[in-house]
Amino acid sequence: MPYVNIKVTREGITPEQKAELISGVTDLLVRVLDKAPATTFVVIDEVALEDWGIGGLPVEQYRREMAL
Repeated sequence: MPYVNIKVTREGITPEQKAELISGVTDLLVRVLDKAPATTFVVIDEVALEDWGIGGLPVEQYRREMAL
């Protein structure tokens, strides 16, 4: 019974994109691990941008510095 947790920043991901992620991850587990879709769980968590960090920096600051 696979459980996959996808975390993304809350930046306008659409319901259609979420559905595609769920379908794609499920298909991958079926193909690679021979898992049953009926017992494969995919959860998508949207994280507020201010709660996400990269390289020791808040993501917005990280992005600004990478753009320089």
